[in-house]
Amino acid sequence: MFNKPIIFFDGVCNLCNASVQFVIAHDKNDQFCFTAIQGELAKEVLPKFNVDLTQLNTVLLLEEGKLYTKSSAALRIAKKLNGAWPLLYGFIIIPKFVRDWFYNIVAQNRYKWWGKEESCWVPTPDLKSKFYS
Repeated sequence: MFNKPIIFFDGVCNLCNASVQFVIAHDKNDQFCFTAIQGELAKEVLPKFNVDLTQLNTVLLLEEGKLYTKSSAALRIAKKLNGAWPLLYGFIIIPKFVRDWFYNIVAQNRYKWWGKEESCWVPTPDLKSKFYS
């Protein structure tokens, strides 16, 4: 369906936008594409995975036809980054319910701790090719 894994992120969340920019900076092999959860592609694709678009507080990774959420998505993304970041994938051995408990604390407080924007972050023209609308 898609040539590269797609990272779905909350386009108005400052933490999420910073995370996308972090991944771009550490994705030297140009492995990922991105789209906001509020975008058209998310509205088209995510319901096929029984995702309720009104209840999202997670990063999502669509890779090879499988959708990963929360800590599983974050760890799979880290695994493909340059530098020492793939070492974080070792945390995958921790049971998902434990990993996601910590993930949920951050997700539930992301607006309070990092703030949010009124509209989605717009990539620069040179990054536009990495984004779906």
